Amino acid sequence: MGTRQHGPFSRPGAIRAGGRLIGPLAAAALFLGSCASTNHYRKIDEAAAQGRYEESVAALEQNKNKLYRDKDVILFYLDKGLLTHYAGEWDDSIELLQDGERAIEEAYTKSITMEIGSYILNDTTREYPGEDYEDIYINTFNALNYYHKGSLEEAMVEVRRMGNKLRFLASKYGVVASNLQKKALEDSAEIPPNEEIGSVQFNDSALARYLGLLFYRAAGQEDDARIDRDGLKIAFANAPRVYAYPVPQSIDEDLEIPPGKARLNVIAFSGLSPIKEQQDLRIPIPGPRYIKIALPVMTYRPSQVGRIEVALNTGARFDLELLEDIEAVARETFKEREKLIYMKSIIRGTVKGVASAAMGIAGEQVDGTAGLILSLASIGTQVAAEASEQADLRISRYFPAKAYVGGITLEPGMYTITVNYYGRNGGILASYTDESVLIQEKALNLWEALCIR
Repeated sequence: MGTRQHGPFSRPGAIRAGGRLIGPLAAAALFLGSCASTNHYRKIDEAAAQGRYEESVAALEQNKNKLYRDKDVILFYLDKGLLTHYAGEWDDSIELLQDGERAIEEAYTKSITMEIGSYILNDTTREYPGEDYEDIYINTFNALNYYHKGSLEEAMVEVRRMGNKLRFLASKYGVVASNLQKKALEDSAEIPPNEEIGSVQFNDSALARYLGLLFYRAAGQEDDARIDRDGLKIAFANAPRVYAYPVPQSIDEDLEIPPGKARLNVIAFSGLSPIKEQQDLRIPIPGPRYIKIALPVMTYRPSQVGRIEVALNTGARFDLELLEDIEAVARETFKEREKLIYMKSIIRGTVKGVASAAMGIAGEQVDGTAGLILSLASIGTQVAAEASEQADLRISRYFPAKAYVGGITLEPGMYTITVNYYGRNGGILASYTDESVLIQEKALNLWEALCIR
């Protein structure tokens, strides 16, 4: 069965995943793409940049009171849950990500009723509810956690949970949107109903299907594995804005393993998921006045990774193929929340702007000191409204941006495997070699790799 590997992404028996792919060559620039990096996060980021994930976890825990408010508990669970996964602390990662998942469920339950009466409040004052893509990919990493622990059945449960969330996502915002529009009309806010709010055009994940294919194949459930293989291809066809690239060619080979042979599968993550930046808009209202609204806009963090190669001591080499553009999923699933945020901001700004405009008009119609006071109050109200209008830029920091996959059919036995991450200029960004990888027949030989540059 082999010996326990003590680095990240290791588990007893057979497979060592490439968590140490971040070497000295990669360390310096790992988090340069993160506009969200602050002094408070510096120690965490620097430790992670050098592949010292245990230190990054310790630094996050040491500074959590500075980094996370009570309203940011979901962010804490997600950030620490991912870093502990990268550190190979499977049990801790499972617990943290499950806590985050429960907190997201509770936040959504509250939002169904709270959105009705609280649209006047800025989102920054409220509990962070988690983004949809964060909720979806929680189960991806918990599935991998369970796999590394040797709990294949639990891993399959996580994949099924991910599928259920994706199906629910198609109608998730309908109730909230309807309640919000109803309340706006009751308050006589001059906001026309938005018929486009309430549906998401992404309801299946190729990554979830891929993991399902592998796990069902390992469990001997060949029909279910074929269903997920076909579902993966359908996911590509149904969401061309997300999957704007070909289906990985290696997928069909994953179910065509000859008797006596074994299959090596590799899943490699790269880059960092999007951050949010503020976009200010000013919209005219009668008066003449205007209202300011501040919107969060998802922004990509550029990755230096150009391609990923797997090399074996037999001389075989193959490039991994892009399976899931996680940052594209993040932006696509954010569109519905973005519409709701825009609508709430318009309503909130209109309520504040109308009050300011009314005082300004009254000031123009009243002579003397009273008119001056009303005019000054109008200006003060508008200034205060502008100052209070800030976009909610909270988002988790450590989800990867992309997932690549590949595989090769081999004779069972021991192999030396190298994973090379190449930059866009052709040079190697990071490289990892394991000289004792046991590839077994009728087993899931899955190697996980990471380079978040």
